[in-house]
Amino acid sequence: MLSSYELRQKYLTFFERRGHAVIPSASLVPENDPSSLFTTAGMQPLVPYLLGKDHPRGKRIVNVQKCVRTGDIDDVGDNRHLTFFEMLGNWSLGDYFKDEAITWSLEFLTSKEEGLGLDINRLYVTTFKGEGNIPRDEESIEVWKREFAKHGKHVEVSHDETISDTKRIIPLGVDDNFWIAGGTGPCGGDTEIFYDTQPEEGDFEGTFTQNVDSFRLIEIWNNVFMEFNKSEDGFYTPLEHKNVDTGMGLERTVAVLNGKSTVFDIDTFQIILSKLQTLGAYDPEENNKKSERVVADHIRSATFMIADGVIPSNSEQGYVLRRLLRRAVRHADKLDIPAGSLSRISQQCVIETYKDTYHELKMHEDAIMSEIKKEEERFRTTLEKGMKEFNKIGGDITGKQAFDLYQSFGFPIEVTRELATEKGLSVDEEGFKTLLKDHQDSSRKGSEQRFKGGLADTSEMSVKYHTATHLLNAALRSVLGEHISQRGSNITIERMRFDFSHGEKMSEEQKKEVETLVNSWIKQDLPVSQAVMNKDEVFARGAIGVFTDTYGDEVSVYSIGNENKTISMELCGGPHVDRTSKLGVFTIAKEEAVSQGVRRIKATLNHSS
Repeated sequence: MLSSYELRQKYLTFFERRGHAVIPSASLVPENDPSSLFTTAGMQPLVPYLLGKDHPRGKRIVNVQKCVRTGDIDDVGDNRHLTFFEMLGNWSLGDYFKDEAITWSLEFLTSKEEGLGLDINRLYVTTFKGEGNIPRDEESIEVWKREFAKHGKHVEVSHDETISDTKRIIPLGVDDNFWIAGGTGPCGGDTEIFYDTQPEEGDFEGTFTQNVDSFRLIEIWNNVFMEFNKSEDGFYTPLEHKNVDTGMGLERTVAVLNGKSTVFDIDTFQIILSKLQTLGAYDPEENNKKSERVVADHIRSATFMIADGVIPSNSEQGYVLRRLLRRAVRHADKLDIPAGSLSRISQQCVIETYKDTYHELKMHEDAIMSEIKKEEERFRTTLEKGMKEFNKIGGDITGKQAFDLYQSFGFPIEVTRELATEKGLSVDEEGFKTLLKDHQDSSRKGSEQRFKGGLADTSEMSVKYHTATHLLNAALRSVLGEHISQRGSNITIERMRFDFSHGEKMSEEQKKEVETLVNSWIKQDLPVSQAVMNKDEVFARGAIGVFTDTYGDEVSVYSIGNENKTISMELCGGPHVDRTSKLGVFTIAKEEAVSQGVRRIKATLNHSS
């Protein structure tokens, strides 16, 4: 059985031998990117480089990126939906293009020496068929014909989605084989590789799409060819530097390679499920799979979120984490798993399983266990009362009733929905969402200011606030002590939010001292400079960075100061202003607790330059 660890290593080694620099996973919380709560794809942290910025490790890179997607929470429990997953990716930043990308992807999948040794007869591919003013991707089609021929297979293009031993190239439209992040920006056609999970069934019946829907064909690789930039008026212009963005979902691929019918049958999930079956007083064969899978998925996701600085709360990332943990509590109860077990499951089955790959898990083990334990206890204090209130409702759940269950008893909408479904009742979720949005004033205000361009945004105020976070971090360390470390940040065009490790409330004097210090550095008109340096040298010189074990050998460093004194030196990808005098006046608006040992500062800059 090929393990998850072995697949990661094989992939990284294969592309490293082909000139790719191995880079670490970015945080699940996008740095200074209010457009997205979580990193949802491998490309997200790399958008600046896909748009032309030079990457410190070169034009060819490869990584395994941690990702979270929460749009399918209700689907977790089927054979393929997860909230947390790992994405394998190799990238060309203005270097190689379609020919090499396709050649290497097929080589990795089929090579017995360096790759996965898959049978070429079980592989089928899709390409972009062309729409509007963008033509069909003939180049990819020709490369695929050539590469299949190297394996002794003559393949043809299917013009009606029928598939057979020879019709293995299926052109599809924009909805299937054209990629763009949002409405504008870098984009292009893609080519996807599918694996036949049931060759013993013989000839295909039905269309390509029907066989994907029935799970006979499973997508295992996607090569995106970013060669256009889409403007707001809908025009596509060729990019000066064409990029390749690839992706292979680790969990799904491990399942396919080992002949498993679900992602929950792979090694990493089996460790968690075995623990649940040991702890719970239930029969795994008696309709308990959904609850098992929900607990396993949600605890795994929660563990990684907390390691990257997310704390349970009622807004933004913290609210997503709270929803996952509270839903896990309820499904653990359905499995008769003893109360208080979730933190132990996290420690023994997630942290221990992934600690050698993601060092931040072990580094923050105590915080992870503490937050999971506290959140379970919080929910349990109101769960019984909430259930009594729910049972008083005589019919379908109104938006107001769902919101009251959330506000008074901490019931995430998913919990209310599941309880209602069990009773054959419906829930007015739109009404709930409206009330929740009105309730979360600060979150709503931040949402309205979210940048359209995500990490590509370099608006004047976002850049100013980004630089100000470095000054604030330095001032906090100066006033409160060297134990201060950043636990997260969020920026809108109106304010910055900065989370940091500290055990007690700041005094008014301390806040004033920090504020004064930041403003003094702004007035000094200090230069802000960037350099690419060796990681060991950087830390020897006193640079700071979050989760330092995960950086590559060469890192991007931003320094603030002059020849007399360096005020700040941090590992960071930018962007920043070039001089501190451009920031304006810094004011602390609020300082508050986020959780035990974590504080939050909200601050503003005036708009003068």
